[in-house]
Amino acid sequence: MMQWIFALALLPLVAQGYIFKEDESFLQLPHYTSQEQLEDLFARLEKAYPEQARVHSIGRSLEGRNLLALQISRNARQRPLLTPPVKYIANMHGDETVGRQLLVYLAQYLLGNFERSLEIGQLVNTTDIFLMPTMNPDGYALSQEGNCESLPNYVGRGNAAGVDLNRDFPDRLEQQHVNQLRAQSRQPETAALAEWIVSKPFVLSANFHGGAVVASYPYDNSLAHNDCCEESLTPDDRVFKQLAHTYSDNHPIMRRGNNCNDSFAGGITNGANWYELSGGMQDFNYAFSNCFELTIELSCCKFPAASSLPSEWARNKRPLLELLKQAHIGIKGLVHDASGYPIPDATIIVSGLEDKPIRTSKRGEYWRLLTPGIYSVYAAAFGYQSSPMQQLHVTNENAEALRVDFKLTPVESNFDGISSYYNPYFFRH
Repeated sequence: MMQWIFALALLPLVAQGYIFKEDESFLQLPHYTSQEQLEDLFARLEKAYPEQARVHSIGRSLEGRNLLALQISRNARQRPLLTPPVKYIANMHGDETVGRQLLVYLAQYLLGNFERSLEIGQLVNTTDIFLMPTMNPDGYALSQEGNCESLPNYVGRGNAAGVDLNRDFPDRLEQQHVNQLRAQSRQPETAALAEWIVSKPFVLSANFHGGAVVASYPYDNSLAHNDCCEESLTPDDRVFKQLAHTYSDNHPIMRRGNNCNDSFAGGITNGANWYELSGGMQDFNYAFSNCFELTIELSCCKFPAASSLPSEWARNKRPLLELLKQAHIGIKGLVHDASGYPIPDATIIVSGLEDKPIRTSKRGEYWRLLTPGIYSVYAAAFGYQSSPMQQLHVTNENAEALRVDFKLTPVESNFDGISSYYNPYFFRH
């Protein structure tokens, strides 16, 4: 009888993943994963977990190295409808390496524990996760372990051409013709990432750097073009602050806000308030796509000895997981026509946040990150009547987005006296 009582008492612990020991065997013999080892590891993970893992090559570096991303999801071959895509990218500066190895660890951790832990299983089953450990493999190949600062002439920070990739993206404040002119000299790593970002309905992202310990959020530039110390805020500043605090508050060092001779209240900062830059990736995400991206600075030393990596994993494991969960805040849903067909490129407009409409995916899906509150929301699409305004109460309880679907009615048009309806597919192709 006592054995049954004991077993029943253990059930809640089993359900929360406390009974089965987590697999973190990847921390043994810590070392930095080379490009060749990374390609081999991702191929082995895809083979070992054919349903949950899929390797993607986003493009190639200037010297021809693969820009690899590992997709981890319940079904990596066909994303389940309304599963939010999230991406983590590291090693944009080749000599900033902690994030590179953390994403290698995270890939192994998620796949090795999704059947052991209810939390990890829930995360994998409800989120479409893309992990790119290195955006700049050429710069990494030129960098040296143990160097806390960049090498002379910043060798390794930039790509093989010496270009800082975090200054090379289309900029929100430049005129379109200027961005088009600069596209002719854009680096292959930047071009590949920019195309990837706008081609996928990413909801949330983080870009991992080194040389400081802080969570930075957009904008990185401003109309004033000051060197520093003046905030440049997005319409979604409340959301970005929540995202940044999610990472910082769960990091035992970052949350203190006093590291690397810097001081940041709560371990977070607005990018432009820290120092201003143009052509950055986090601003590109927000200005040119649906994606909300943070820049996470992980360590004072840019390329610390590999022996420090298990400690870095211990500090960052919880923040990495908690930030992934933020893809499920706010509202989500489908936009379709009266016949039930999805409407791609429809816009979701939130009153007070009209400057940041969210566009639906090819499957008519949307995700709109919001902090708790009362919002008025409607959907619109070319050739359709806008939906009635709906007032919504967003609570974000249990990290679950509020489901809100919209049905749009076509607007009757008259071409040459013939009454017809707008077909979104005809005009899109």
